[in-house]
Formats: sequence, structure tokens, C-alpha cells
Amino acid sequence: MKRINKLINPILLLVLVISLFSCSQEKPPKVSKKKPTKEIVQPPSFDADSAYHFVQKQVDFGPRVPNTKEHDECADYLADKLRGYGAKVIVQEGSVTAFDGTLLGMKNIIGQFSPEKNKRILLCAHWDTRPWADKDSLEANWHTPIDGANDGASGVGVLLEVARLIQTKSPNYGIDIIFFDDEDYGTPNFSDIDGGYDSWCLGSQYWSKHPHVAGYQARFGILLDMVGEKGAEFPKEGVSMYFASNIVRQVWKNAKKLGHSGFFISNEIGETVDDHLFINQILGIPTIDIVQYDPGHGFNNPGGYGHYHHTLEDNMSTISKETLNAVGETVLYTIYNP
Repeated sequence: MKRINKLINPILLLVLVISLFSCSQEKPPKVSKKKPTKEIVQPPSFDADSAYHFVQKQVDFGPRVPNTKEHDECADYLADKLRGYGAKVIVQEGSVTAFDGTLLGMKNIIGQFSPEKNKRILLCAHWDTRPWADKDSLEANWHTPIDGANDGASGVGVLLEVARLIQTKSPNYGIDIIFFDDEDYGTPNFSDIDGGYDSWCLGSQYWSKHPHVAGYQARFGILLDMVGEKGAEFPKEGVSMYFASNIVRQVWKNAKKLGHSGFFISNEIGETVDDHLFINQILGIPTIDIVQYDPGHGFNNPGGYGHYHHTLEDNMSTISKETLNAVGETVLYTIYNP
């Protein structure tokens, strides 16, 4: 053992004391805490055959034009289906005025799943059909109502299948499914009347001003419109990006995870007037629109939403089970993993 000299240099001692004091004051290094991985909830399996069947059933009624027998019969069918899947159903009836002064009967069909839950998600589509094929290549067809297989029935068909599956396994959030009426009665191309953008989406405008629950709010909303054509592409729409870009990014991320990025493309496009516009503006619920768009055309040109848009070609021949499945799986995954 080596003997330690008792006579230590005072300056050296002072340095040693300060050094020891300093070390004692140092905070222990922070241990990085990883955020717990969010558990993924596996949703029920979407059945594209079932969704296709729901589209066909609507088309079988004929054009669902407001103030017609076919319209009323289809309304009863939709309400009954939601009830049969365990929803608390409200049929919001009223009257709205069209661009030309026509008084239209309105039936917004609302299905509430787990209405006792405060945290909610809104899913919606319009169920009425265009009274005029005003983009048809034949002028003789311009005043003929359309089947609306894709423009109307496809979104409703997907959401009816979602409703069927919700009853088998409830998400953590309450779900409200709304089928809006009188969406497609906007000013036709052949009219001399300047109806303005608010001649469209009359049912969602009414509901946004008179929601079925006073002070209704939801974490977010998803609107489906024209979600059934073979090879459809769903870009990131402008109104959706303005009001709810985070929801758009999440939904498109989910679609990619599920292998549907060929449908949910990364392109951003301009704004379109659809039901989500008024939900965002009036109620302030961040709502996105999954809507088909043909990048080769503008929204106001024939084919902007697809070659069939507002023509007699919008029939069951436009509907693809593969497209219905891509949209349905993505929506299901999103509401089970919000």
C-alpha cells in the first residue's frame, strides 16, 4: 500500500473540492421514455358483395328524385335497414326550396350507433339522384332522371355495409351515419337561372342548421360520393384539405397501409361543392370528401367526376366491387382506429 502524503497543495485541494461539488450537482441523464405503441384494433371484414347488393337494391327502386314515389319507397328501405342493424333511426323531414322555386320534400335519414357515447364520428353520403341527365352526350336525354348507381347509391351502399358490421363489433366511438337528401337538385346546365353553388346539397345545408341533436359535434366526418367506379381515383380534395388536412392525411395513410394507394392517390385538387362544405362551414366539424375525380377534366366539364357523371351511363355497369372494397376497408379501419 502506498502511503499518502498528508501535506496536499491547498490550491489543488480547492480544485478537487469544487470539482466534487460540481459533479454532485449534475442531474442524472434523462432516460428516454418511448410512447406506448397504440394498439391496433382489427375491424370486421368488409364484404364487397354485400355492399354491391345494397347499391343494386337502391337502383332497383328507379331514380330517387325528390317528390316521387320511388324516392319515398327507397327512404323507407334505408331507414328500415339501419334499424335492422341496431341503429337508433331519425328521419328528419322538412321542405327545401330548389333553384327554380320548386318546393322539395326532404328526408335526411340518420342512424345513431351507441347514441350514449359522447365521442362520435360522422359518416355520410347522399341518397337522392339527379332529376336530369344534363351532361349526357344526347340532348334528348337531358331531362331524363338518372339511375345514380355511382352518384349516390355507391356511397350509401358502402355505409350500409359499415352499419351491418358495426352491430357485430362496436367501435370505441359512437357512429352517426347520415344519408342526405336533395343533394343533386342543383341548377342544371341547360337552365338560364343562376342558382349559385348553394342550389346544391340542400339536405346537408338543412341538417347543418338543424342537427338531429342540439349542439351536435363529432371528432371528424367522412363523406362518400361516387366511390364505386372501376379504377376510380380519389385525390385529396381542396375543401377537405382546407378544413381537415390532418384527417385527409390519416385516411390516405390508412388506405396505403391496407394496400389501396392505387385508389387513394396523393394528388391534391381544387375545391368542390359537396355536402362536406356546409358541414365544415356551418357546424365546424372537420369533414373530408372521398370523391372520384378524373384528373383530365375540370369539375365543371363533362367527365370531371367520371365519364358517367350526370348521364344515363350512371348505372350498375359503372360499379366495381374492388373499388367498393377499397373504400369500405379504409373507412372501417379509420373508425376503429381514429
